[in-house]
Amino acid sequence: MPKGNGAKGEKLTLKVIKKAIWMTLDGHRRLNLSNMGITIFPKCVLKLTNVDELDLSRNLIQKLPDNIGSFWSLRLLDLHSNKLESVPESIGNLVGLTHLNLSNNRLISGGLPSTLGSLTSLKSLNLGMNQLDTLPPTMEALDGLQELGLFDNLFINLPEFLKVLRNLTKVNMKRNPLSYVQGDSEGMHKEQAEEDVYLVHESSLCRTCLKKCQEQREGFTGGGGGGGDVFEEKRIRIYHGLMVPNSVATVNQDVWRIRKVEHKPIK
Repeated sequence: MPKGNGAKGEKLTLKVIKKAIWMTLDGHRRLNLSNMGITIFPKCVLKLTNVDELDLSRNLIQKLPDNIGSFWSLRLLDLHSNKLESVPESIGNLVGLTHLNLSNNRLISGGLPSTLGSLTSLKSLNLGMNQLDTLPPTMEALDGLQELGLFDNLFINLPEFLKVLRNLTKVNMKRNPLSYVQGDSEGMHKEQAEEDVYLVHESSLCRTCLKKCQEQREGFTGGGGGGGDVFEEKRIRIYHGLMVPNSVATVNQDVWRIRKVEHKPIK
């Protein structure tokens, strides 16, 4: 399929793109260019300064324009399931962004700019299904972040700054080669690899699950009485206000991608 063309071979001109703008039920202007075989980011999109939400997911985009930060009106940016290896520094200019989805790309840690820490309005950030093993330490400034997706990456340790994000309620760390073993035993490290871990705020748990997780936490930290030496080897890190590991939240945590919303065309 020719680059920049739509699903029916239609060239993505500004006129054509404007027809893809819809009004969501909550009154936001959403531009949906998902699953159109796009290989190059359509620069004419940046002229639509009245668009609140941009969906370019499920395409073949390898690079974002360096001036992506000029799209100042954006509140939601969905780029999941593309071929991105890096994100330009100018993304830090999108200070009104509340939802950013970069999952299922080819991002490496070196491709994440420190300017991500400037997106202080972010509530949801999805970086799952990439090749990340660290995050920019500047992200500790994302004080409003509530949900963070880091599943299916290469993390060995949890990012240290998670414990200072006061509003963070859910972190999806499933299918990472996490290791909490303090010893040098190679076999023990392998045993802990690919651990499924969620960090969930206690307020998101029902009473039964909260009690179960508290008992489990006491056991892992050796505070449950008896067997202290056994649990010492498998001690996990405890983050203030968060339950670890494998907590079952009252809200389904598997839904990290942007939900499809019903919309109607703008007249």
